Amino acid sequence: MEENSAVQYKNISIRTELKPGDLGYVIYRHGKLYAQENAYGIAFEAYVAEGLAEFYRSYTAEKDRVWICEDGDSMIGFLLLMHRSETVAQFRYFYLEPEYRGIGLGNRLVQLFMDFLKEKGYRQAYLWTTNEQIAAAALYVRYGFKLTEEKESSAFEKLLIEERYDFHFNE
Repeated sequence: MEENSAVQYKNISIRTELKPGDLGYVIYRHGKLYAQENAYGIAFEAYVAEGLAEFYRSYTAEKDRVWICEDGDSMIGFLLLMHRSETVAQFRYFYLEPEYRGIGLGNRLVQLFMDFLKEKGYRQAYLWTTNEQIAAAALYVRYGFKLTEEKESSAFEKLLIEERYDFHFNE
C-alpha cells in the first residue's frame, strides 16, 4: 500500500487462509454492494454463491489463493485466484468496501494476484466483469489484461455488457 494509506489505516492486514464465515460474508457483501452501486438483483448474489461453492469444492492450496483484507476484525476486501487448468487461472470476486477505495489497496491485491500467478507457473489468467466497473477495468489494463470479449447480458436482472479480460505472460 502507499505510505499515506498505512498511516490512515494502520490495522489493515491481508490473509490468505479461509476461515468459517468468510465465503458467506463475501457473498453477502457482493450482494449488498452491487445492489446499492449498480442495481444488480438477487441473481448476482446467487451467481457469486455458486462460484464460491465451486471454488471451495475444487480448492487446492498449491494452485488456488484467496486474499482477504481486514481492518482489525472487519473484512474490507477480497480477491481470489481459481485454477482452471495447469496453466490457466481465473481472477474472481474482487471487491473493496467503498471507504477503502483509492488508497492503493486494490493495486496491492492485484499485484499479489500477479505475483502468485507467476510463482505458480500459470501462463495466462482471465476475468469477467461488466462495463459498469470502469475503475476496476482500468486497474486490470494497467496490469496487462486486455479486453477480449463483450456480450450483452441480463443475467444480473438488468441489461449490461459483460466483458472478458485476458492476461498472457510473454506478450
